[in-house]
Amino acid sequence: MPAWLSDAVLYQIYPQSFADSDGDGIGDLNGIESKLDYLAWLGVNTVWLNPCFVSPMLDAGYDVADYYRIDPRYGSNDDLAKLVDSAGRRGIRVLLDLVPGHTSNQHPWFVHSANDPTDHRFIWSDRPEPGFQPSPGSREGFYLPNFFPVQPALNFGYGRMDESQPWRQPVDAEGPRANRQALRDIMDHWLATGVAGFRVDMASSLVKDDAGKVETAKLWRELRGWIDTAHPEAVLLSEWAQPQVSVPAGFHADFFLHFGSSQAFRSLFHNGAVYDDTWRTRPCYFDPSGAGSIADFLAEWATATGVIGDSGHIILPTANHDFPRLVAGSRTADQARAAMVFLLTWQTLPAIYYGDELGTPYLPGLPDVEGSVLGPPRAGYNRAGSRTPMLWDGGDPEVTYLPAHPSAERPNVADARAEPGSLLTLTRELIALRRAHPSLGAGGAVEIVHPGYPFVYRRGGEFTVAVNPSFAPRTVDVSVPGELVLGRDVRQENGRLVLDRFSYAIYRH
Repeated sequence: MPAWLSDAVLYQIYPQSFADSDGDGIGDLNGIESKLDYLAWLGVNTVWLNPCFVSPMLDAGYDVADYYRIDPRYGSNDDLAKLVDSAGRRGIRVLLDLVPGHTSNQHPWFVHSANDPTDHRFIWSDRPEPGFQPSPGSREGFYLPNFFPVQPALNFGYGRMDESQPWRQPVDAEGPRANRQALRDIMDHWLATGVAGFRVDMASSLVKDDAGKVETAKLWRELRGWIDTAHPEAVLLSEWAQPQVSVPAGFHADFFLHFGSSQAFRSLFHNGAVYDDTWRTRPCYFDPSGAGSIADFLAEWATATGVIGDSGHIILPTANHDFPRLVAGSRTADQARAAMVFLLTWQTLPAIYYGDELGTPYLPGLPDVEGSVLGPPRAGYNRAGSRTPMLWDGGDPEVTYLPAHPSAERPNVADARAEPGSLLTLTRELIALRRAHPSLGAGGAVEIVHPGYPFVYRRGGEFTVAVNPSFAPRTVDVSVPGELVLGRDVRQENGRLVLDRFSYAIYRH
């Protein structure tokens, strides 16, 4: 386990929305480099870039047409190397997004496979099957896509054979072996340029019909063994959403996320915004109604940490490119303060989605941009609302490929930096506090004091944290010795802790 990961404060950048250096309206790598001083000022030390490889952008870069080349709209391979070097000089590591489960249908691998019936790098059937798409080339048959039809699934084999589907191949067949080697080659190429590792898209999906993810775990453990030897300081972060499964499967860390059977993330932040109602009917904990519960999160966190122990980490994000921002639905930037305090003082690795430190809102009603609108079962949900341009000052945004915020909602860096009480200022103070005191980090112990409203917990025997994200003031029988390091609308009365609405407190003993 690379020692640096335990101290990581991650910051996710959607490259096309962050900063534009050449005036074409699309963010790029040189634009990101120009904002490194801001990231260093904020205090983040690990940046994750959404896919920036050559792509037709029918799914915003998650349809890769060349794993070895930066898409020209973002710059060049040399620009990435320059960004990594500049970031490193500021103490910031750079992670790339790896899409291992599928390519674009324009990738040369797929073009070849669609015209050569002996090529088994992708999953082909000689007859129609549910979900399969007809061949676009001279090869007769049908291919399996992973998500959109333009994203053919790479063949990593099946966990079990089925006589009724003779086209299934075992994990040790020629095509799956070639794809496993290709993953190693791609990672080796970019790690040699100085990147610190990868966030792995759809990491659990590679081997199909894999009960218990047994064969998928074998695949990733094999790659992890190679990384530990060849690139011991590099890390693999998975989009799996089950840390208790993915970390034993070979990953250094995994995210609590919005999808799958897990309730951990949804129970915290999904407050009826956008597409949440069919996923979770009860209010989340950070809903201003104060009708939520922290119990679901605590139960899953305890289960995952009990399995993982010291062998990996859980990552807790503010949001990401696929689901609503921290400020969404009924939750305002003012209400998000308590959530940010929790995110940056809990025993997980925090991940800030670009702009969430400003209170950038999710914006409904935007056009479908680069495959942003999802199909069934989430028909109509538009991910573009979480991908809007970062605003650097009070003027026009640098990035114009997506609409800017309405004039009534224009949180920008310049104004937020000048305001002592802004969410940005609070975020910076929290990161500095976390990095200065390991007991607030991923390795510090946690003691639950009051699992309700307010939520009160101690970290490492050194700090007591209390958050009240609800409209109503809350009082709890907790006496907190020591000084108030950070707080808002909180006081102690006769041995009781009183928190007004949307309040928080961090006491140092």
